[in-house]
Amino acid sequence: MLAAAVSLLQQHPEIALFLVLALGYALGQIRFGPIQLGGICGTLIVALVVGQLDIHLSDGVKNTFFMLFIFALGYAGGPQFFANLDAKGLRMGLLCVVEVVVVLALVLAAAWWLALDQGTAAGLMAGAATESAVVGTATDALSKLPLPGDAIRQLQANVVTAYSITYVFGLIAIVVATSQVFPLLLRVDLRAEADRLWQNMGGGAEDAGAASATPEMVGRVYEVVHGHGRTLQTLAELLRGQVAIERVLRQGRALDVVPGLRLQAGDQVLAIGRREVLVGVAELLGREFADTAAFDAVVETTEVVLTRRAYFGATLQALRAALPPKVQLLGLLRHGHAMPLLPDMALRQGDVLKLYGPVADMQQATALAGQRVRISSRTNLSYASAGILLGVFIGGFSVSLGGIPFSLGTGGGALLTGLAFGWYQAKHPQRLGIPPDALALMKDLGLATFIACVGLASGPQALSLIREFGVALPLVGVAVALVPACMSLFIGHRLLKLDAPVLLGAIAGQQCSTPALSAVQNAAGNTTPLLGYTITYAISNVVLPLMGPLIVALAGMLPPR
Repeated sequence: MLAAAVSLLQQHPEIALFLVLALGYALGQIRFGPIQLGGICGTLIVALVVGQLDIHLSDGVKNTFFMLFIFALGYAGGPQFFANLDAKGLRMGLLCVVEVVVVLALVLAAAWWLALDQGTAAGLMAGAATESAVVGTATDALSKLPLPGDAIRQLQANVVTAYSITYVFGLIAIVVATSQVFPLLLRVDLRAEADRLWQNMGGGAEDAGAASATPEMVGRVYEVVHGHGRTLQTLAELLRGQVAIERVLRQGRALDVVPGLRLQAGDQVLAIGRREVLVGVAELLGREFADTAAFDAVVETTEVVLTRRAYFGATLQALRAALPPKVQLLGLLRHGHAMPLLPDMALRQGDVLKLYGPVADMQQATALAGQRVRISSRTNLSYASAGILLGVFIGGFSVSLGGIPFSLGTGGGALLTGLAFGWYQAKHPQRLGIPPDALALMKDLGLATFIACVGLASGPQALSLIREFGVALPLVGVAVALVPACMSLFIGHRLLKLDAPVLLGAIAGQQCSTPALSAVQNAAGNTTPLLGYTITYAISNVVLPLMGPLIVALAGMLPPR
């Protein structure tokens, strides 16, 4: 029975591929305290195990899916990457420079001291920095070395094995350090600091728990009983501008909704706002009733990408004040993350605003902030394919840096064109591009399939590398993860004077570690760490993958010990 199953997988490796993906993502969902391996690492572990059965997939499959992933990675990160190339972003980007320089130096030192080959050195960097994309760019760079095919396959196998070993230890180290150890080193109560920052940026106590979710907007009709005599302006002040009065009927006749309108007993008022805020409207006006037939107001929810330069760096409060009174800001997405709606939070180019209000006012609000996001489930395959094709062309060029031949490879080229195409799409959101759901599928399926292919091919050689280096790789992986993080902690605290929640979020971002961000947010009790994470994540997520070909070139130039 077992022999028949093995024979089936060997004859039909595509079955083995989907078996690895299914089991790998299931393994990656298992949580060990605050640690969760994730689908990619889980897929790699399962692929290495199944790979012991001597199963191989075509290199064409591996390369195709990697190009899909790396282009999608650049496409998704392009808008925020270029948006962060301003004074504030470059200031925070100093932490990313620390990450790249220190990681490169430590990996090269370890490669020289332990006599690591180019593949093992690249895998060490990818795993310790918890950046899976480095596996792909380094593997692609290795394929272009003037070596026999067997030697190249061995080096590529070492990338995957070293990555799988060091990733787990690097992930655990950075999660524990950012959420538990670093607050102790800073001598701060992280939760208290996060609450203080929240309050200083204008957040109310009731907002903290709901900041990460888009509030539900509803409309309610009230009959004025004990609220008569108040003007709409007074009512708006009492409700802190969180409720819009859309319509007022008096004896069946619609009145002009102006600030000076004074309510009378028996008036019927249509109010639109967040569900939790509308609960208090009844206390100010009177009873709520369900007969809304006379109210034919039409409202809509619209997503708008921020492209107006006047609001780059402006506060959320300034934007809210400029919006039409009846338009509410429901949420703000930055690099796919729901940001806290704090009045003093600075807006950035490419932020996606979710607005809610009457159709008549939405056009004015959209023109004020930027351009309406075109919501479509269709993918412009011509646009995506042209970007990948151009990236492959660019990646074919080679230059000499200090006597070292350096080439971006197909991966680096596709990453750069992805950045450019994603940035262009964000500037012209009305044009058909790649929808977010399709982009997420391209990234997840592309990287998972690539990792599965490489893991299956590397399975037979994995055990030899583990026996050769033993505990040395895990220990070095922990050092490579923690040393740049500690240096960033010192620089961010002493030089940049960052608030502790923002600094810890930024360190998680420079490491491209979403689990670390989750752990820091849990420790902080709110989403203020996102204010630092989104900046460094956008930069590191682009720069680190480009280090794959560089570490291969530099490791190959090291003198023997």
